[in-house]
Amino acid sequence: MPVSLQTGTPMIPPQARARHFRQTRRTLHFTWRVLGAFVRNRGILLAGGVGYNILLSIVPLFALLVVLLARVVDEQHLLAVLAIQARHLAPAHAEVLLGAVRSLLDSRDAIGILGIPVLLVFSSFAFRMLEDALAIIFHAPDIHAGRSLWVSVLMPYAFMVVLGAGLMGLTLLVSLADAVNTLWMAMLGRELPLAGLSGTALNLTSFAGVFLLFSAIYKVMPVVRVALRRAIVGGFVAALLWEGVRLLLVFYFENLSFVNAVYGSLATLIAVLLTLEAGAVILLLGAQVIAELERNARLGVPWYLDPRHEAVTHVD
Repeated sequence: MPVSLQTGTPMIPPQARARHFRQTRRTLHFTWRVLGAFVRNRGILLAGGVGYNILLSIVPLFALLVVLLARVVDEQHLLAVLAIQARHLAPAHAEVLLGAVRSLLDSRDAIGILGIPVLLVFSSFAFRMLEDALAIIFHAPDIHAGRSLWVSVLMPYAFMVVLGAGLMGLTLLVSLADAVNTLWMAMLGRELPLAGLSGTALNLTSFAGVFLLFSAIYKVMPVVRVALRRAIVGGFVAALLWEGVRLLLVFYFENLSFVNAVYGSLATLIAVLLTLEAGAVILLLGAQVIAELERNARLGVPWYLDPRHEAVTHVD
């Protein structure tokens, strides 16, 4: 690589500068196209609907999972794992959600067997709204894809079963680690060498769970076919963005927020709703990126070109 005689720093060849400039311009053009499509699809409005329905679903879903899984695993370990998941959903107000779940659990005898179908219906609201939102995001006038009514009806419950299986797996791992640590202390009089990292391991596992959940949503929920690699990459990027936004929200609500002064006793509800809506915006914006990439691939147009202004070479 040539070196500047004046500064002694490497000089970037003109071809490389032109290539970098071209790539940056293409990326900015694609970003602008995604944002334009997101606005045309009323993405913020859809995110508000998804966030509101998640708020309706989260407490009955958590309570239903605890009631069903407590017959298999220790309830205290289950609530401890659930607390970490709640901090990932509503980072600054997880205790409010957990308090609502505990109140519902205390009333489990009053709810009875007949109340479980009601909890199931309320728990499915978020998935149904998300499916409708993704149908709008992935809508393409050049294809006519449909889905069986029974698939749409059963899909939310399939996701709930997967979430329940993941929660049970995490709880079993926590119970196993706790039992091994207790046995180690009884034998050697000290904790396991890595016992202090259990919280970090649970947080990393929860992040992996969010990544897998987002990827599954991108792959399974849209009516159109989505390439597995795009669903995985989209899920990972969306999970990373959510993790960054989650940390920013924690800092904001703890140091800068004046929600309490504006909304008074409703402040906690508003804060949780805003947090869930922010997560929904990230999820739907990622879906919009995947939808644009899938449309270009389907029409045989390079990713950086707008297919509305280019000749179509083929349609898959």
